[in-house]
Amino acid sequence: MNRTIEIIIGTTGEIQIDAVGFKGPDCEQATQFLEEALGVVGQKTKKPEYHQRSIRVGQQRVGA
Repeated sequence: MNRTIEIIIGTTGEIQIDAVGFKGPDCEQATQFLEEALGVVGQKTKKPEYHQRSIRVGQQRVGA
């Protein structure tokens, strides 16, 4: 799944930021610059994906 950041601006000016495709605290790191630029954060809601772990696959070569 691709990772995207959706920014929704309501009719009264409220802004909602949604990190789609992120797992764990990666979503907070991805949206931090927007939160800092916009100022005060009213409410944060953690989706079920926040409580999932990111799986990083790495390979290690042994010997030559």
